[in-house]
Parts: sequence; structure tokens; C-alpha cells
Amino acid sequence: MKVAVTGSHGLIGTALVERLTARGDEVIRLVRSAPSGPGEVRWDPAGGSVDLDGLEGVDGVVHLAGAGVGDRRWTAAYKREIRDSRALGTRTLVRALTSLEAGPRVLVSGSAIGYYGDRGEEVLTETSAPGQGFLTGVVEVWEAEAVPAADAGIRVVHPRFGLIMAPNGGAFKQLLLLARLGLAGPMGNGRQWWSWITLHDTLNALELMLDGPADGDGAPLSGPVNMVGPEPARNADVMKAVASALHRPALVPAPAFALKAVLGEFAAEVLGSQRVVPDRLRDAGFQWEHDTLDKAAAWMTQRPGA
Repeated sequence: MKVAVTGSHGLIGTALVERLTARGDEVIRLVRSAPSGPGEVRWDPAGGSVDLDGLEGVDGVVHLAGAGVGDRRWTAAYKREIRDSRALGTRTLVRALTSLEAGPRVLVSGSAIGYYGDRGEEVLTETSAPGQGFLTGVVEVWEAEAVPAADAGIRVVHPRFGLIMAPNGGAFKQLLLLARLGLAGPMGNGRQWWSWITLHDTLNALELMLDGPADGDGAPLSGPVNMVGPEPARNADVMKAVASALHRPALVPAPAFALKAVLGEFAAEVLGSQRVVPDRLRDAGFQWEHDTLDKAAAWMTQRPGA
């Protein structure tokens, strides 16, 4: 399979390129700088240009590019960057794909559970209505920009990523540092729901989205798919599981006021509650290798035997 990947140097993209290459796929990286080696294709997401010759013959595309949501404080300028990097990047990519003489069969276009907003105890599935807030608006625009690809006959899948548990980056990078110091306690009251998934299971699910069912039974996935583990957990339980895997205490709480002082507006996302369940992955027969929080925490912390 020939697969093009945007955001190939991010946490998920780096691991995905390694996974696809290892299984024998030809991987094309879309890069914003001048291509420096084979397998790289130039694109300018904000400027609207893509080297179309480099995309000819691709079977699938995984679109992961976008400014990091938690990388900086949310100033007005950075909020525009978060939104525009997703909206303009997706628009540019979709225009390129739909202009190809032979377009790809599938576009896996990134999304996020930020779509649902802060919903307390409500169980959220792919059919749940959007919430409110900045990230909800970002996701709505982000997904809408891929509609022309579906209209052109490309199968479009939107993995709505939850919190990715990984040993080397992402949302848990700073948390792991605190946990190793014995400082990982509940955030706020610790009762908010966190919907997590390991990077390993994320890659497995992305392969399913690209390839379709292995046995040929059932329709391939399309539309929004909650990219989360089988059981969301409360923040306090997540922190406890990570600390336990590291054999450290989880006693020092992070009060809401302190998080707001450090993180600004983004603190509302950390303190918000999203009880998201993966109905569509379950229905597709997906099997999580890390199907419990303890297994996920053990894998993320690289405990021997995990």
C-alpha cells in the first residue's frame, strides 16, 4: 500500500510511519520544508499548495498535521493558529487529493474528542451532539473541511483522538515526569472523566481504518470514530494507575486555581469531563491490547513484562 502522511514528525505520525514501513508499505511524508530525502513531498498547508506529482498513485492518506493544543498558552493568536492549521491544512490536502487523476481510496483525517466539550457524567458516543467551547468549534470546522473528499468518493474516516498514553511524549509527557518525582496527584477534584488510549492501540486502530476489516466481513470504517480505550476513567484513577506502575505515591493534588494560573484557558480542557466510549471500534471488532487502565499504565511506563 502507498500511504501519504502529514504530521509525520509528531508523536503519532512518527510511530505510524515506522509501523507502516515495517509492514512493507511505501510511505510518503508531506513536509513543509524543502524535501531532504526520498519519500518526501513538499506542501504548504497555509498557502494552499501541494506537489501533486508526489501524490500520484497513493492508496491512502493519514492527515495528522496541526498545531499542538497543549503546547502553549491560548493567546488569541495561538488559538487562531490551532484552528487555521487544521482547517487550512485539511482544505489544502483535500483539494489536492480530489484533483488527482486517480485519488486515494481512503483519507484518515485527524479529529479529537474535544468535539464533545465538557459533559460531566454523560456517556458520549459518535452519535452524541457537539458540545460548546473553543475546541468544539475547531473540530467542527476541521471535520467539515474533509466533506469534499467524501463527496468525491473517497472513504473518509475521522479518528477523534482521546488522550494518548505514550512513554515518550504527548499529553502524558509532563505527567510522567511528575509521577516519577512522586508528585502526580489528582487534577482539580479528580472526578472528571478522561478518555485514554495507548499509542500502541492507536496505531492498530489507524491500520484498521486504512485497511478495512482483515477478514473482509463488514463495511470499512468511515465518518467519526472515537479513538479511545474501552473504558474511560476518572482523572484521580488515571493518576493513581500511572503512579502505581512507577511504584510512586500519587498524593500531591493540583488544585484547579493552580492549573488555571499555569495553563490559562487550556486548564478548562484538563479539568473538563469527557466520558467517551468507542462504539464504532467495538462494532468493527477491534481488539485493544491494552484494554484496562492498569495495562495501559504499565505499558506506558515500560515496566518489565508489560
